[in-house]
Amino acid sequence: MPRYDYRCRACGDTFEVSRPMAEASAPASCPQGHTDTVKLLSTVAVTGRDGASAPRSPAGGGCCGGACGC
Repeated sequence: MPRYDYRCRACGDTFEVSRPMAEASAPASCPQGHTDTVKLLSTVAVTGRDGASAPRSPAGGGCCGGACGC
């Protein structure tokens, strides 16, 4: 289930809410009970199975490393 980050405009706390994607735009109250909150944009990190960063394509990589001329 996706997690969404929010910030409360009243108290400044940030918090997470886990909810289905179908409810992604529904309002969320902060843990202190305030209702004036805003959903934050979050970044996604892509890592390999061992936690290492995913390998990057060589310079000029394109879709197949630049060898096909696409």
